[in-house]
Amino acid sequence: MHFLVSLMMFYLILATSSSGVQPLCHDDERFALLQFKESFMINKSASDDPSAYPKVLSWKPDQINDCCKWDGVGCNKDTGHVIALDLSSSCLKGFLNSSSSLFHLAHLQSLNLADNHFKRSTLPTSFRQLSRLIELNLSYSVFSGQIPSEILELSKLVLLDFSYNPLLKLQKSGLTVIAQNLTNLEVLYLDQVVISSNVPNILANLSSLTNLSLSNCDLHGEFPVGIFHLPNLQLLHMRNNENLMGCLPEFNRTSPLVSLKLGNTRFYGELPDSIGNLKSLVIFNVSHCNFSGEIPSSLGNLTNLEALRLQSNRLHGSIPQSISRLVNLEILHLYDNDLSGTVELELFLRLNNLFDLELFGNNISLLTKPSTNSTFPKLGILSIGDCDLGEFPEFLRNQDRLQILDLSGNKIHGQVPKWMWNVSIETLWALNLEHNFLTGFDQLPVVLPYVNLNDLALDSNMLEESLPIPPPSIVLYSVSNNRLTGEIPDLICNLSLINILDLSSNNLSGPLPQCLGNLTKIIYRGVYRDHWPNVPSLKLLILVTIRYMIFFLPGWAFFQS
Repeated sequence: MHFLVSLMMFYLILATSSSGVQPLCHDDERFALLQFKESFMINKSASDDPSAYPKVLSWKPDQINDCCKWDGVGCNKDTGHVIALDLSSSCLKGFLNSSSSLFHLAHLQSLNLADNHFKRSTLPTSFRQLSRLIELNLSYSVFSGQIPSEILELSKLVLLDFSYNPLLKLQKSGLTVIAQNLTNLEVLYLDQVVISSNVPNILANLSSLTNLSLSNCDLHGEFPVGIFHLPNLQLLHMRNNENLMGCLPEFNRTSPLVSLKLGNTRFYGELPDSIGNLKSLVIFNVSHCNFSGEIPSSLGNLTNLEALRLQSNRLHGSIPQSISRLVNLEILHLYDNDLSGTVELELFLRLNNLFDLELFGNNISLLTKPSTNSTFPKLGILSIGDCDLGEFPEFLRNQDRLQILDLSGNKIHGQVPKWMWNVSIETLWALNLEHNFLTGFDQLPVVLPYVNLNDLALDSNMLEESLPIPPPSIVLYSVSNNRLTGEIPDLICNLSLINILDLSSNNLSGPLPQCLGNLTKIIYRGVYRDHWPNVPSLKLLILVTIRYMIFFLPGWAFFQS
């Protein structure tokens, strides 16, 4: 989103310069650009964007003398002055200081140096020489120190983006100074810049503001309600400011909000019915807050919504039927609330674009038998733990794209049906069936067939007979607190990627496979009754090298009766 806004601004600036025969660039500006190029190393690791490439390598005056034709350089078509420089994701690595030739480009209106590595340089005060700047983007570029007041005096700025420079600091009055000096601002991104202040009311005076993103800034205090009512505001992101408080206002029908993210703050109160007036809203995230009350049925009016994250609040009552009208919804997170009542799974299966559905940690009873003519969305993530299920949902038979499936904490009895071995066998990454009443497997294969499975949790069931063997891709395998018997088969030796293996609290017996000594990355826990006949209930805890450290749990010894 940040790069897209900057790119649009870059081309807008070029388009506003008049057309005609374009003069060659000025010699002093060409020389300044070449000096700037020579002050940095080219290092592919300096940029994170996979499509990054070193634009400055094409700056070869012996081949193209006109710097206006160089990659990333834009000139005024009447004067030939360099007015735009976009070197975002250009693999630049080095220091930027006040003597840089960059600051000789006095006609610059747009400067984008995002996604490079400036080695913790402090921001030069020489930015004041670029008094014509309309756009300044230094995001993701490893700057540090205090943002100089000289930058906050560039009164023509329309876009200011210093986001994702976690070593940068804004003075405590900085937001007030921005609101006072940069009255033309339309886009302000300061995510992960250390601000450590409240949000001043004066920010609500920036009537041209369309995008305001201040996530992870250590903001605190009460959030000014007037900011919600800015007439042009489309994006408001305040996530991960754990001490920032506020309530949602009554929203007007004219609000242009498209993305509202307040997750992991201390916002509180009820979700107002007027939330249904935000007809343009695409993303709504108020997760991990202190909201209470019921989910308003007016949410069903937000038919453009693609992501709805209400998890980890204190919402109660039933899930409104109107959610089935959110035909564009891709992500629905309602977990860890106090929601209750009976919910038909078909309510969600009508959402044909749904990819991620997470309902666990509530008090709902999920009815899983939809009508025969229902169409099923192809889910990628399904977490319906703690939903009072008594059996494996039949609709899973048709799911071939699941990556995460969580059915834990239900009341599923009996055997795992054999059709489960055909569910998303190419894509499934994590399967959680713990805390049910499973007794075994219908036609258990020698090795579970999920070719990309990393995590398998079968703990706290009533599984009997032999130990199920996960595929070689497994990293975490936990099957503790069951009734498994017999020896650990040698097939366990094929699990060369495993980090955590927990077989404790079973009735396994016999010798340990010798190969376990070669699996140097695992924490291994097992319970044996017969291998050491003189110790009637022997617990063995083997802790060997995990990926980063060796540690011992308090109260455990290698042999404990």
